[in-house]
Amino acid sequence: MTDKTSKVAIVTGASRGIGAAVAERLAADGFTVVVNYSGDVKSAEALARKIEGKGGRALTAKADVSDPNAVRGLFDAAEATLGGVDVLVNNAGIMRLAKIADSDDALFDQQIAVNLKGSFNAMREAGKRLRDGGRIVNFSTSVVGTRLETYGVYAATKSAIETMTAILSKEMRGRHITVNAVAPGPTSTDLFLDGKSPELIDRLAKMNPLERLATPQDIASVVAFLVGPDGGWVNGQVLRANGGMV
Repeated sequence: MTDKTSKVAIVTGASRGIGAAVAERLAADGFTVVVNYSGDVKSAEALARKIEGKGGRALTAKADVSDPNAVRGLFDAAEATLGGVDVLVNNAGIMRLAKIADSDDALFDQQIAVNLKGSFNAMREAGKRLRDGGRIVNFSTSVVGTRLETYGVYAATKSAIETMTAILSKEMRGRHITVNAVAPGPTSTDLFLDGKSPELIDRLAKMNPLERLATPQDIASVVAFLVGPDGGWVNGQVLRANGGMV
């Protein structure tokens, strides 16, 4: 993937947070970026304008990743408009925290639908439709390693994604498509910060030896490595981008 000027990357859940940072970084690296969103059209459009204002190329595409037909439509739109897809960054996800004994069916079902089924829907489509030489990057979480209380259902969806990542990487044999996962630790996004006290945020920040939260750009840099020319020999792996927390 040395010539990136014609490469197309779909980033799911890209309107805010880590997804937005990934979309910005890949656009700066020369990819045409499809900014996927499910509801926040205003943020998605603002991000696309920001990317284009810096000389990049981006288009927005609405799709709820938990809906397989919507994910097919997302790839259809990218192919029709841009000619094909080279990279999938499977970033869309939700986090609902509760102890397992206190988790209701809605908490369980929503996270399975978006995090697990949504990632599967996009992996399945990419497995069929990515151009040879492409890259798939899924998102896990470092809580798979830390196993913190209240993260049971969320971490379970991400554990499954790690397993599918390794298996899909083998199923892509012969097509020069790599499949990896990034597992961030605590990162300063709305998803992470929402509902947490300053004391808890500070305690979580100091769990790693670098003693700070990640920025979304820290995580975007790892994704950029995996989809760029220097990451081509990394395949079937989970990179824990967490400052050494676990």
